Amino acid sequence: MLGQLARALSRKLFVATRTARTAALHLPYTFHQLTLRRLLRSTREAQASLNRRLARLFEEDWSDADAGTYPRELIDGLPWREYLDVAPKLFFDWPRTNWRIRRGRFDDLPKNAAPERYPRYYRRNFHFQTEGYLGHTSAQLYDLQVELLFGGTADVMRRRLIPPVVRFARREGYGRTRPMKVLDVACGTGHLLTMLGAALPDAQLVGVDLSPHYVARARATIPRDLNVSLLTDNAERLPFIDGHFDAAVNVFLLHELPGDVRARVLAEMARVVRPGGLVVVADSIQLHDAPELEREMRAFPESFHEPYYLSYLRDDIATRLRAAGLRIADDRVHFITKVVTAEKPV
Repeated sequence: MLGQLARALSRKLFVATRTARTAALHLPYTFHQLTLRRLLRSTREAQASLNRRLARLFEEDWSDADAGTYPRELIDGLPWREYLDVAPKLFFDWPRTNWRIRRGRFDDLPKNAAPERYPRYYRRNFHFQTEGYLGHTSAQLYDLQVELLFGGTADVMRRRLIPPVVRFARREGYGRTRPMKVLDVACGTGHLLTMLGAALPDAQLVGVDLSPHYVARARATIPRDLNVSLLTDNAERLPFIDGHFDAAVNVFLLHELPGDVRARVLAEMARVVRPGGLVVVADSIQLHDAPELEREMRAFPESFHEPYYLSYLRDDIATRLRAAGLRIADDRVHFITKVVTAEKPV
């Protein structure tokens, strides 16, 4: 009885402190929007919905750590040392980002970026960030930028991919003598790979990303004791044979792709997963997921250069996965992220 009470109090304290942290970390973004005169005032209904969703997100995070789905240290705090190291660089980079936003300059890319190597849809300053995805500065600043934008919930939302992968691994009997092979498509700087490695220490992890600068950042930050391989390549043509992986995951990529590219990437993920394997995709909520937040969703690309976001809002991830030949096992919304879990038929 006392143990149950202590756990309930621990959960409530965790949710309360994380909610307060979110409000504090969101202040720089609010100030930034005010300086640009682009701050959206949410309706009471929308704000109430966001508050409920946020509390539920932290409750799910605490519950999964408490149940041993992933280690407790993943939810204990943010990587403050990493963020404090790059915070001064982000501060001095802020005027450059504002300059692009005010002038609508999304083509301010490094001259030595060799843009001809990349697809046309990729050659731009997503979020108006310095160098787009084509520079080391961008790779250094990205994670802190995203955490400030989402008030410290970016990694919490990324972690929503882990429970279905862990449940699958346990069900299939993967472990030290039979390591699970997991692919992270568009792995970026490796935050999801690091968390997957903590939850599945015996897994063989592979990350692929189109940006060599983000892959270099991942190599520098992912713990050395994890079994992780990283390579630079295009998710439209994954360099793996059919059925090579037991599971493939992807987070926060689809909304930055044109519709036809979305379809090709998901088809490639389905191709490289074995029959009976798992595909888990997480990205922004869509219009049918939260009608009360439609104004907030439509306002997002106005402040951040996201040219494919409005078409993504009208899309449906589950339908895309079915078209890739997969069977939908689960489809859930966590705060402002949706996670769709699919299986490849045997």
